[in-house]
Amino acid sequence: MSWKTLDDMDLAGKIVLVRVDINVPVKDGKVTDATRIERIVPTIKDILAKGGKPVMLAHFGRPKGQVVPEMSLRLVVPALEEQLGEAVTFVEKPSREDLEALPAGSVVLVENTRFTKAETDNDPEMAKFLASLGDVYCNDAFSAAHRAHASTEGVAKLLPNCAGRLMAQELTALESALGKPERPVVAVVGGAKVSTKLDLLSNLIEKVDHLVIGGGMANTFLVAKGVEIGKSLAERDMADTAKAIMEKAESTGCNIHLPSDIVVAKEFAAGADSEVLPVDQCPEDGMILDAGPETVEGLKEVFAQCKTLIWNGPLGAFEIEPFNRGTFDAARAAAKLTADGKLKTVAGGGDTVAALNQSGAAKDFSYISTAGGAFLEWMEGKELPGVAALG
Repeated sequence: MSWKTLDDMDLAGKIVLVRVDINVPVKDGKVTDATRIERIVPTIKDILAKGGKPVMLAHFGRPKGQVVPEMSLRLVVPALEEQLGEAVTFVEKPSREDLEALPAGSVVLVENTRFTKAETDNDPEMAKFLASLGDVYCNDAFSAAHRAHASTEGVAKLLPNCAGRLMAQELTALESALGKPERPVVAVVGGAKVSTKLDLLSNLIEKVDHLVIGGGMANTFLVAKGVEIGKSLAERDMADTAKAIMEKAESTGCNIHLPSDIVVAKEFAAGADSEVLPVDQCPEDGMILDAGPETVEGLKEVFAQCKTLIWNGPLGAFEIEPFNRGTFDAARAAAKLTADGKLKTVAGGGDTVAALNQSGAAKDFSYISTAGGAFLEWMEGKELPGVAALG
């Protein structure tokens, strides 16, 4: 963790290339959720305060190297101006001369970097061109840091560089959760499929003291233990893999926690009739759709014993009632421990963020990452090119 921050850089009179993530949802030409824009405001404001001229580089959608008008970053300019309280100059084809000609204090947004294939190919010529535009490079887009693109990695190697405020905040939170955490550490991993989280599980059982497995993934582990799960979602062909993970956990001293009771229904529908049963009593025509109250009480006890919690994925089908109860109750318990100063909580992933927001627990978590793929790859122990290029 040898990266510099904006505090380490002299920005007076300099053009600062800032990689940001403003890949926000847009409907009918208007931004519907400005969260990602809000989160870059401190970095842009600090660059201006230090006398720098911020020139934002960003992608929008997946144009696959083509110019796609409905994926133009021009669409986000009004939302950017509203959040920053500053006029934003939009530039389709930037040149060093044009950027220098803009008055001090200008804020610039460059057109979608992915309108050329050279960006995603991390073409050295593209990186050189970007570097020619600025004096300093600042990466404030952790969510794109798992991509080795010209604007995330290539250009970082050609200019003095640093992490933006959001990137630094994210890296500090993640380092404190898994790099050098206060122990004991508990990780909650949920979701539908074991196959998509093999690297994650393998990495975590070497680093955490407790591993809670929920959602459809837990069903696969139950199959591996010989438990009948009726019509529940599971990857039965992954049972041997699940067994191997449990054996490895035993050898590393990691305690795996699976449901002890389950919420079962005959159909996957809001308000469907459901019942709580012991984990080994799922009917042949039943589906496990949530962790039961006894399981959640057990998790609360584990959380209370721990100092650090990392969360990725729900415990059940939280999108519909009543199968959101397990996830919400566990999340609220973790949030209360955090508010009381007893637990550090770091969470990430789309479903996780949605569940924490819906449960009301999000406001008390120590840190919630909106980074998706980058958060997952960091949890898997992989090197992120956009982070490795800093420093």
